Amino acid sequence: MNWLNKFVDFLVGEPKGERARDGKGRYIADDKSTKNVNESYTDGRTPVKKKKAKAKTVTTKKKGRGRPKGSKNKSKK
Repeated sequence: MNWLNKFVDFLVGEPKGERARDGKGRYIADDKSTKNVNESYTDGRTPVKKKKAKAKTVTTKKKGRGRPKGSKNKSKK
């Protein structure tokens, strides 16, 4: 986000993310012909999506899942 967008957000406020509804209570779709206005939200601006936190990977000790012990694993002389 550049400094101009931050300044506009400061003056106008953050997008709320409240969806617009019609008279029957159903969601209103966005009109693709208008590029600057998003009709599917009440304030006309799409909210910023939150980034998901990465899950920590836990390394566990491997439990000998190779070939079974036997004649095939013997070293050749």
